[in-house]
Parts: sequence; structure tokens; C-alpha cells
Amino acid sequence: GAAGTEKGRVVILGLGMVGRNAARVALALGAEVTVINRNMERMREFNSSLGGGLECLESNPANISAAIAGCDLFVGAVHSTGARTPRLVTAEMVASMKKGSVIVDVSVDQGGAVETIHATTHSNPVYEVEGVLHYGVANMPGSVPRTATFALGAASLPYVQAIASKGLKTAACEDSAIQRAVNIFGGRIRNRGVAEALGKEYFPYEP
Repeated sequence: GAAGTEKGRVVILGLGMVGRNAARVALALGAEVTVINRNMERMREFNSSLGGGLECLESNPANISAAIAGCDLFVGAVHSTGARTPRLVTAEMVASMKKGSVIVDVSVDQGGAVETIHATTHSNPVYEVEGVLHYGVANMPGSVPRTATFALGAASLPYVQAIASKGLKTAACEDSAIQRAVNIFGGRIRNRGVAEALGKEYFPYEP
């Protein structure tokens, strides 16, 4: 965004917590930002809250392919609760990207949304495919371990306290977030995404 320079082009796939924060940071740095998501209404509301600075596209192969071909930075922010992340960016799409462009796939710990991504580490975080730099650290918050620990603890503590004081069944009855978070109970898989990822039978959890 510096005067006299061409703006960087950032494409963000997914508009959860990761996607929204990536968009805010990219806009603040002066980039041209494209957000791709399935929920158009959610994108419109978020774009309005930022003053209309985003380009918003519906998630489909044609839009993803066209957007990624011209970007400098692609952020994979797709999340499938309990399940493997769908691979929405093919190897052919990656090959169409500019040499020297960068892919950051935050969903790599659930398989990744990019066909060419694989998990890397903080000590060896990047590798190159088709001239495109790939960053696939599976535990990105680990780069700021103290902050990440405090943040996770603050977010998790109310649920832990509810389960500890009331028991899982009562806590799940009173809080749908706890109910949705149950993966295994009574020896059966209670999360559809987990069951599908493991090829096992799914049994709905009913407190």
C-alpha cells in the first residue's frame, strides 16, 4: 500500500474467524482483498462492517480458479468441524499462480484446502511447488505459545467449569455449543464429520 507501488492482491477462501481476521489485516496493509465463501449474506454483512473494501465472490471452482491465478497471497481459511477440509484448490490452480506468490493454508491440520499442501513445522515452515511458496505449519498459534495458551484457556474455561459442576449431560442440555462439541460418548462417535472422516457409523448425541 505504499505510495508509488502496486497493491498486493490477497485472496481468502473461507470467512470464519481466520478468514475475517486475515481480511482485516490485509486491508489494513493496503492490499486488494478478495473473499470467497459459500454464504453470500455473511460476506455482505462483513464487507459492510469494513466499509465495503472487499471483493466478495461465491465459492465455486470457476471463481476460485480465476481469483487465485492473479493473487500474490492465497489464504486457505476453510473449516469443516470434525471433518477433513474439502480440497477446493487443485494442483492445476496452483500451477496457474504467479511465480513467487504465496499460499498459507491454515486448515492444513485438517488436511488442507489446497491439493499441494502438506504439514510443515516452525523449524522448517515452507516449501515450493510450481514456483509458489507453501506455508503449512500445522500449529500456527505455537509461534506465540504463551499468548495462545492464555487465549485458549480463557475461551475453554467456561465450558470446562459447566461440565465439571453439572456433568456432561446437563451441561449439554443447557448449552448447544457443548452438545455440538461432543465427538465420542458411550463408545460411539457422535460427530458426523468425525465419523465420515474415519469411515465409521454416526450416532447423534442426545443428552
